[in-house]
Amino acid sequence: MDDRNEIEDVLIRYATGIDSRDWPLFKSCFVEDCELDYGFIGCWSNRESVTKYMIRAHSGPSLHRISNISVEVNGEKATARSYVDAIVLVPGGVGNAQAIGYYDDKLVRTQQGWQIEYRSFTHIRIKLLGLLSIIPSRLVQYLTAMASKKLNASA
Repeated sequence: MDDRNEIEDVLIRYATGIDSRDWPLFKSCFVEDCELDYGFIGCWSNRESVTKYMIRAHSGPSLHRISNISVEVNGEKATARSYVDAIVLVPGGVGNAQAIGYYDDKLVRTQQGWQIEYRSFTHIRIKLLGLLSIIPSRLVQYLTAMASKKLNASA
């Protein structure tokens, strides 16, 4: 497998790890001291803290679709941009949300293979689904930020 395919695999493993609740698989995507900036959702400075957050934030089924992957490799470092379309459901079907945006990643080749050392998530749209879809996107963003702040504080 070439570098580009290995990096694409890391990005897909991230989505698969979350959606299957395979947290060791999820963690394998990141170096220990990774930096992640998800904007109003939160920032984390290591893979343990982001994993704790993701476990709490994904209590129901989810579906993360990664596409339009663009990769540039420069020796032992690489950058990637990928689009994400994520649907996150809470148990019982109340409070379902869809987040659309893109990840900008900086990756490094390690003994475990390529891993993400820095990620930035840029949200394009976040929308509640079902009956709650009448709530304006800007208010959903605010509510998401408040809920994420609470989850991050308790993680």
